Parts: sequence; structure tokens; C-alpha cells
Amino acid sequence: MAAKALTGASAQIIVLSILADGGESYGYNIIHRVEQLSDGEVVWAPGSLYPLLHRMKADGLVTSRWLQPEGERRRRYYAITEKGHKRLKVERGEWMSVHGILLKLWSAEVSVA
Repeated sequence: MAAKALTGASAQIIVLSILADGGESYGYNIIHRVEQLSDGEVVWAPGSLYPLLHRMKADGLVTSRWLQPEGERRRRYYAITEKGHKRLKVERGEWMSVHGILLKLWSAEVSVA
């Protein structure tokens, strides 16, 4: 199971990436997608995702609208905004830098061991 601090720090970029990749989505679908992408290692509770989505909306990173697909219940769907795409690009670069540092460090550990 992934550490809460790590998944908390990465939650915004994960949500932005999911919305950028798959388009408009609703909360429970985002939760399911995260669990699927992490092979069950990351499991979010609705109580942690919805406050994040509300903050992201307040920051202008996502928009939301209510939809009721035929034969289904009404749900709030979220979509990434242009500002969200810009933030995703910046954060992706930052995370890739950290990823590169860790790969170098861990490769050095393997070489030494």
C-alpha cells in the first residue's frame, strides 16, 4: 500500500492527469481509475477526493457540471481547464525531475550492492 503522505502529495497531479487523459469524469470513477492504475496499491476514500476536487475547482484547475446519463443517477462531472493543463505541465516536469533523481540514486545503490 502506498504511503498516505506520498499519495496526498501526488493527488492533484493524478486527478489532473486522469482528466487530461480520459476527459470528463465523476468522483467515484476517478477513485476507481486510481485504484485500477495502481493495481490496488492506492485506494482513495470519497471523503478525501471531494474536498480536493472542490479546491481544484476554486483554483480554476477544473470545472464541474451536473449530468444525468440515461438510466443513471445524477452525478457531478469534472473536466480539466486550460489553467489545469498548464499546471499539469509544470507539475509533470517537477515530478519527472524527482523521478530522475530517485532513479539515479537507486541505480547507484544497485551498482554498489
